[in-house]
Amino acid sequence: MLLSASPPVQANGDTVLVFGDSISAGYGLDQQKGWVHLLSEKLTRENLEFQVVNASVSGETTDGGLLRLPKSLEIHQPDLIILELGGNDGLRGYPVGRIKKNLGEMIELGLDAGAQVLLIGMVLPPNYGQRYTKSFEAVFAELAEQYDIGFVPRLLEGVETRRRLIQRDGIHPTAEAQPLILEDVWPALKEQIKATTSIEARSS
Repeated sequence: MLLSASPPVQANGDTVLVFGDSISAGYGLDQQKGWVHLLSEKLTRENLEFQVVNASVSGETTDGGLLRLPKSLEIHQPDLIILELGGNDGLRGYPVGRIKKNLGEMIELGLDAGAQVLLIGMVLPPNYGQRYTKSFEAVFAELAEQYDIGFVPRLLEGVETRRRLIQRDGIHPTAEAQPLILEDVWPALKEQIKATTSIEARSS
């Protein structure tokens, strides 16, 4: 599923590529209510010339993301990448080392393509066991530190998220939760936007 959250790229605009799973693909929601679309609207209100491209796929794992990312980078040539993957890997109990390796390779691909990367952290329900859960959740902070990239530790309140903000499946956020997700992402993204515009000003 490839969803464009704004009009076609303008020659003088920059691109934010949202590369995630069902959380960013807006599973179970009208796409106009998803946090990625809300991000596009916010950038417009802030008079920031960034096009938002949503290349998120429901059910995506880091294995699939790693296969898809090179083509997405080639097509969209993003200036910023919001990487929101790993949750499905964790829910399926994939080895933590494999998840970390895949995410690390995707981060490197983005950085090598000249984009800034904002990594979104993931959490798991406690029934996955303390050892696995802690190891899984630590991966994201470790990668953010290793590559010195933007980082959002978790979306909403993690496993403590209020029930009314989660759909009946017990996993996906409701429409009501979408503005709150944007609130979680925006501060870190705003810092990267400032850095991006500063770099462009120095190179012009």
